[in-house]
Amino acid sequence: MTKAVTSKAKRIGMTGDEAVANAAAVINPDVVAAYPITPQTIIVEHFSEFVNNGEVDTEFVCVESEHSAMSACVGASVTGARVFTASASQGVALMYEILFIAAASRLPIVMAVANRALSGPINIHGELTDQTVCRDTGWISMFSESAQEAYDNTFLAFKIGEHPDVSLPVMFGLDGFILTHALEGVSPLDRKFVKDFLPERQMKYPTIPGNPVSSGLLALPDYYMEVKYQQELAMEAARKVIPKAFEEFGEKTGRYYGMIEEYQMEDAKTALVTMGALSGTTKFVVDKLRKNGEKVGMIKVKTYRPFPGTELAKALKDVEAVGVIDRDLTFGAPGPALYSDLKTTLYNYKNRPQIFGFIAGIGGRDVLVEDFEHIYKQVLNLKGTEKPVPIEWVGLRK
Repeated sequence: MTKAVTSKAKRIGMTGDEAVANAAAVINPDVVAAYPITPQTIIVEHFSEFVNNGEVDTEFVCVESEHSAMSACVGASVTGARVFTASASQGVALMYEILFIAAASRLPIVMAVANRALSGPINIHGELTDQTVCRDTGWISMFSESAQEAYDNTFLAFKIGEHPDVSLPVMFGLDGFILTHALEGVSPLDRKFVKDFLPERQMKYPTIPGNPVSSGLLALPDYYMEVKYQQELAMEAARKVIPKAFEEFGEKTGRYYGMIEEYQMEDAKTALVTMGALSGTTKFVVDKLRKNGEKVGMIKVKTYRPFPGTELAKALKDVEAVGVIDRDLTFGAPGPALYSDLKTTLYNYKNRPQIFGFIAGIGGRDVLVEDFEHIYKQVLNLKGTEKPVPIEWVGLRK
């Protein structure tokens, strides 16, 4: 019988999926509505066992599709319930329509995304495109480097999304199989922590029987633009709320996060920028290059939406050249998601580095230490060039 790990007394071996399921069990949300899809299935399977064992009193809703899962989440959240779900790849694509509705309705639903390549061809392995394509839905978006970070992101997502100045849905990703199925040590938290860190959510419409309301109504041109602007204001408010949530979490757990994480950046002249599980290998490569006297650093983008432009500009102001490593695709665009956002952000800054883009790890392809070293050498070789440089696909068979 599976039991939720709720003690912070020792470090426990968990896969990323198990870590997220355990974190959700500690939080004990009011409603979970989900549909299984590889490599996310373990999250909802484990959580359903916690429900069956009576370890949580969550209303677990089994639905026939991901579209229905997000629709059920919207219906529950609009009453004020604390709501969680999880999905991946084609599942996220199927619920895409409802993602916009959740954000426009200002519903702080939390969704774990087991990042997986989108079909076709069919591929069940790791890639971040399923989440980066949601960048315009109005959801706050974060990524995880490790199982521990995925575990912690579960708590942080509720903390951020439910803040009264924000009230937006939050998704956080963990790379398919690389994190979802790999066993790592995780330091768990308990329900006392949840009680202190996540105050009980106030019901949005506590007197519905005597005060009927409507939600998700038609908005014609005279109101639609104002609704969208309010969403933008909420996303801007999240820029202030997120660092405070990270700080409070760090003070209570000893695990501190930022919208970005700078690594060996103090005197770096060259930097590599990543998101998700690639960040761990990048740190290893940076350490190896540093031993050889290379002034290289690394920046991990943890919070993708709202995009941490100010933080990145500050971190890169003394850097000469940057290699952005994307594990996602944006066809026909000047570059993939992270590369394009960073380049756009830095365009108006006088002191900005040259930026070169790389696509790696698509469809779960391994990204080796040698690949990162190649990227670094390419950035050095390209530095100073005045001609446009195309995005390079790393590890591509030709």
